Amino acid sequence: MASMHDFTMTSATGEQVSLSDYAGKVCLVVNVASECGLTPQYEGLRALNDKYGSNGFTVLGFPCNQFGAQEPGTDAEILEFATSRYGADFPIFSKIEVNGDGACDLYRFLKSSRADEEGKEDIAWNFTKFLVDGDGQVVARFGPTTTPEQIEAELGAHL
Repeated sequence: MASMHDFTMTSATGEQVSLSDYAGKVCLVVNVASECGLTPQYEGLRALNDKYGSNGFTVLGFPCNQFGAQEPGTDAEILEFATSRYGADFPIFSKIEVNGDGACDLYRFLKSSRADEEGKEDIAWNFTKFLVDGDGQVVARFGPTTTPEQIEAELGAHL
């Protein structure tokens, strides 16, 4: 059975990261953007990461510029923005595509594992969130406007 742990992604600083490094951890995978009305969710994501990080949880941020061109910067600029403006201390990866022919394999896996509330696989907007268990399986999907604070109850059931 395929899992998130089968994929290798590039970090925002250029290193190859095997997602098998997160085996045994609950992960919240989020397509992030720096110039979106939802960008302040970075604060809630950081708070979740800080609160539950010692319990085997991490947020994984994947910048994407496919929605309203709201993530135009370079990987270095995105990382600087997230860390300096929001104190993001969770892993942030290189910019990717989440929909269409250029969608990365990780997002193809996530979307095929769990459709949205309307039964659609495609990502609707920035800050769509996938909750992935320690085995690398998608256990929940949350729409862009679902805040990190609203996810906390669901998160507790998987830690």
